[in-house]
Amino acid sequence: MKTIKGPAIFLAQFAGDKAPFNSLDAICQWVGSLGYKGIQIPSWDARLFDLDKAASSKDYCDEVAGVAASHGLTITELSTHLQGQLVAVHPAYDAQFDGFAAEHVRGNPRARQEWAVDQVKKAGTASQHLGLNAHASFSGALAWPYIYPWPQRPAGLVEDAFDELARRWRPILDHFDECGVDIAYEIHPGEDLHDGVTYEMFLERVGNHPRANILYDPSHFVLQCLDYLDFIDIYHERIKCFHVKDAEFNPTGRQGVYGGYQGWVDRAGRFRSLGDGQVDFSAIFSKMAQYDFAGWAVLEWECALKHPEQGAAEGAPFIADHIIRVTETAFDDFAAGGADRDLNRRIMGID
Repeated sequence: MKTIKGPAIFLAQFAGDKAPFNSLDAICQWVGSLGYKGIQIPSWDARLFDLDKAASSKDYCDEVAGVAASHGLTITELSTHLQGQLVAVHPAYDAQFDGFAAEHVRGNPRARQEWAVDQVKKAGTASQHLGLNAHASFSGALAWPYIYPWPQRPAGLVEDAFDELARRWRPILDHFDECGVDIAYEIHPGEDLHDGVTYEMFLERVGNHPRANILYDPSHFVLQCLDYLDFIDIYHERIKCFHVKDAEFNPTGRQGVYGGYQGWVDRAGRFRSLGDGQVDFSAIFSKMAQYDFAGWAVLEWECALKHPEQGAAEGAPFIADHIIRVTETAFDDFAAGGADRDLNRRIMGID
C-alpha cells in the first residue's frame, strides 16, 4: 500500500502582480512557510513559469525545480487548464475564451486551437524534463451548450462532438505517451468530460488510450449531485491527480443545481474552503489509501466566502491531518499462527 503525498497547492488562484505572489521564488517561500510540500504550477502564468523555455531546455527545468527545492518543495504537476480548454471551443464561447490565448491568435479560432495544441504538447515535453509522470488539464467542450437542450438535440450531435473531441486530443495523447506522462483531465462542468459517462464516451473514442486519465476533484461532483465516493471505486485505476477542494449544495424552493444565474455567494451550489463544505474527506482519503493512489493531494482554493490567504493557511494542516500513513501490518498479526496446511485440513474436517 502507498501513502498519498502532500500537502501540495495549486498556484493558479494565488499568482498575482504583488509580492509574494509575482515570482516563483517568492511564492514558493510563502507556500513553504505554510507547511506545503508540493506545488502544482499553472504553465500559462509567465510570472511563475516559461513554458516555451521549459519545453526546449532541461537546464531551465532543473533551475525551476531547484527554486522549489530551495524552499522544501517538489513540483507535483504542471497544469494546462486554460490551454486545454482551447483545444475544443464551441463558437458560443469564442469571445469569452479568447482571453486565455496568446494575443497574436485571438479572434482566429483555427489559429487559437493550433496554438493550444502546441502549448499542451510543450507541457508534455516540459513535464518529461521535470521528471513528472502526470499532467493536469481540461478537455474543452464542443457539446456543452446542449447539455440540457431545448429544442431537442439533432440526432447524432453529441456523438459527432465526441468524435471530433477525440480526433483533436489523440495526437496530444500520443505525444504524452512518448514523454511518459499521463494527462489527467479534470472532470468538470463546462467541459465535455464532466462526469463518468462522458469520460467513458471519450475514452472509447481514443481507443482506451493509456494516457487519457482523470484529475479527481470531489467539489464538482457535489454540485452535480453525483456520488463522489462511488466514482473512486469505479475509476480509481484512471485517477492520476487529486484536487482537494470543498463544496456545498443547499437547494431551496427557489433554486437548485443550475443556480438561477446567481453569483457564487448566492448559488445553492458553491465552492468552499477545506472543512467549510460538505465533502467527506475522511472517506475520500480512506479510498485513496485503499486503492494505492501514489500521487499528490493538491489544494485548489476557490472559496466563495473566505480570503485566499486564510484558505491556504488552513489548507496545509487540513490535508496533512487527512493523509493516511498506510499500515504495513494487519492489526491481528500478533495472533497469527503461521501457515500449516495440515492444521487447515483438520479445521475443515478433511482427512
